Amino acid sequence: MNFEIANYLISEENSSSDANSQSKDVYRNQLGENLLNDHCQEQYRILAFKSKPPPPPEGFHNGRKSLYSQNIAVSEATTKTKFRHIPQAPVRTLDAPDLIDDYYLNLMDWSSNNVLAIALGSTEGGPVTSVFWAPEGQYIAVGLNNSTVQLWDSSSLRQLRTLRGHSAHVGSLAWNGPTLATGSRDCTILNHDVRIRRHMKGKMSGHEQEICGLIWSPSGQQFASGGNDNLLHIWDSAAASSSSSSYLHRLDEHQAAVKALAWCPFQRNLLESSGGTGNRCIKFWNTHTGACVNSIDRGSQVCALQWSKHEKEILSSHGFSQNQLCLWKYPSMVKMAEFTGHTSRVLHLARSPDGYTVATAVGDEILRFWQVFGAPETKKSSLKRATNI
Repeated sequence: MNFEIANYLISEENSSSDANSQSKDVYRNQLGENLLNDHCQEQYRILAFKSKPPPPPEGFHNGRKSLYSQNIAVSEATTKTKFRHIPQAPVRTLDAPDLIDDYYLNLMDWSSNNVLAIALGSTEGGPVTSVFWAPEGQYIAVGLNNSTVQLWDSSSLRQLRTLRGHSAHVGSLAWNGPTLATGSRDCTILNHDVRIRRHMKGKMSGHEQEICGLIWSPSGQQFASGGNDNLLHIWDSAAASSSSSSYLHRLDEHQAAVKALAWCPFQRNLLESSGGTGNRCIKFWNTHTGACVNSIDRGSQVCALQWSKHEKEILSSHGFSQNQLCLWKYPSMVKMAEFTGHTSRVLHLARSPDGYTVATAVGDEILRFWQVFGAPETKKSSLKRATNI
């Protein structure tokens, strides 16, 4: 750092030892006495790093240390983006003969016991118009064209009881514990407590046309209903115990029948909805305020929606013109993958209990299984059986 001292030291190391350099040695000695006094000698030792610096005093804290290490900490804390392979082909394909091609019906559901129920053909009471498993996975509700709802024990294949109250076919079902909500073409929603003889608890009258979608929130405090009148209603649980038309919110922004409904599993009061050919949009609602927080035009009829249990992802099934499935990243709604193969609109969509596989059924009488939401780390669970009703 001191050029005069550096020049002197270099010349001292490279000096010659012959007699002709004696006069130069005297000059250098005198120069050294003037340059390398006590202060400069101490400076020379520090700059040469010949000894370690003294330790800091006890209790000393360097405030700049956290500042200089901030970027390192962020880099170490950043989680690496995980990429997974998403198979584009179905993992299994089965026949589904006599499956009714009707947009307003809900004919497939997957139980918590890993049993898939799909309605094929008719019964003595006419065509099956809806199926829905109870939460524990043993009992299943079956809506019929003759306006009744049957309860079955799947383990013994025995009918337990028949629920009456509607005057037209029952196309929508939704369980909330022991309470079963049923939606009908008669424009009403009935709530039944299946534990008691007088099962009817409440009747909701808010729609002007057929009920084609019903869903309870994960908390059981709200439920949503969609109708062929293009309306989406949000109800609270108190309405399920009375005869009322007092919904929390009447949402009229859809332009076609509202069938596709899915409640967000990780964000309270977030509901996703969509509908028929004239609609094309997937809308996101704050069910506490009734505000539409986002609306995405997807260019085709949306038949069903399903959230992932493991990632912030949404699967939608579509009708004309491509009859495809689309996997979206939430909340950006960037398309992650597209699945094709059906030759008719993908009306029915059900998710396996482990959350990784979905089943699709359409009017082309083909049942397909897709591993769209990844693969479990443990041994993959397999479908136990398919139950025809």
